[in-house]
Amino acid sequence: MTIKQEPFGQTSQGETVTRYTLTNAQGTEVSILNLGGIIQSLRTADKNGHFADIVLGCDNVADYENQSAYLGALCGRYANRIREGQLVIDGKHYQLACNNGPNHLHGGNQGYNRRIWSANTEQSDSEARLTLRYQSPDGEEGYPGNLDIQVSYCLNSQNELTVNYHAVTDKTTVVNLTNHAYFNLKGSGNCLEHEVQLLADTFVPTNASAIPFGNRQSVAGTPMDFTEPKRIGQDINADDQQLLQARGYDHSWVINEGDSLLKECAAVTEPETGRRMTVKTTQPGVQFYTGNFLEDLPGKAGRRYNRQDGFCLETQHLPDSPNQADFPSTELKPGEVYDHTTVFTFGLVNN
Repeated sequence: MTIKQEPFGQTSQGETVTRYTLTNAQGTEVSILNLGGIIQSLRTADKNGHFADIVLGCDNVADYENQSAYLGALCGRYANRIREGQLVIDGKHYQLACNNGPNHLHGGNQGYNRRIWSANTEQSDSEARLTLRYQSPDGEEGYPGNLDIQVSYCLNSQNELTVNYHAVTDKTTVVNLTNHAYFNLKGSGNCLEHEVQLLADTFVPTNASAIPFGNRQSVAGTPMDFTEPKRIGQDINADDQQLLQARGYDHSWVINEGDSLLKECAAVTEPETGRRMTVKTTQPGVQFYTGNFLEDLPGKAGRRYNRQDGFCLETQHLPDSPNQADFPSTELKPGEVYDHTTVFTFGLVNN
């Protein structure tokens, strides 16, 4: 296991951005920036042993700063949407920035994706770990409480990339952290031929601004049914109100209960390359998003990313949970610890 550290440029504010590359003996490597905890590159082998970069990203800091697609970034303090940016905690009203139509999205105007995180590295014969830390001050983007956050990325010799999220607060607040990596297991082109399975019998329907109605709906008999593997493109253009208003999939699936806290929630295969990815998480939901609003976005090696060129599996709490009494609570109180883990495992079909 090795860790390489190299300059990646500077932000528009003159802050230094560093890229950390974690590599295992099989040649699998992941590059992460201290800017927003961005997964900038992830290289894995296909069935013929050829390596390709399977995440969308940028080659320079300016391109990251000038896009709003959250490519590969950590999202918070609250990932996903909060209706009209409204919070009520312990009877007190808080107004957050509304940066997505009428709603608050992924932490606001200057979310964690745009912050510089401090970094530490550790390595052994079996794993390489990058630990990022950010102290989010009371009142940042309207949120109450000083939040001390630690996110670690760990690549091991089994081609598992484990992301652990840890946070504590000095005032009751809400926390919902995730990573917004866009995957394309083929390495280029659109993602419609990928086969996806979601271990979820229900999903969260939303209104036209992607806010939940407050109920969960069975996926049975709908285009949202991924309980058995199917092509992303199979039903994505169905005459279905949920798909039409989102221009594709952009919904939260409620992960089926399992025997352990770390539950498998998704499996993806790409038939042409034979690549396979599985996802396990301790979170209650996974937001499956098919890059519906990517439009001529500057990418790596001169590429331009367009609609459905990548998909996201954002493990997280359910959207707008602070305003949805029937959803699991996202409140974090002083003395409590926010602690969630997601594991991405990379391999090959039938391997």
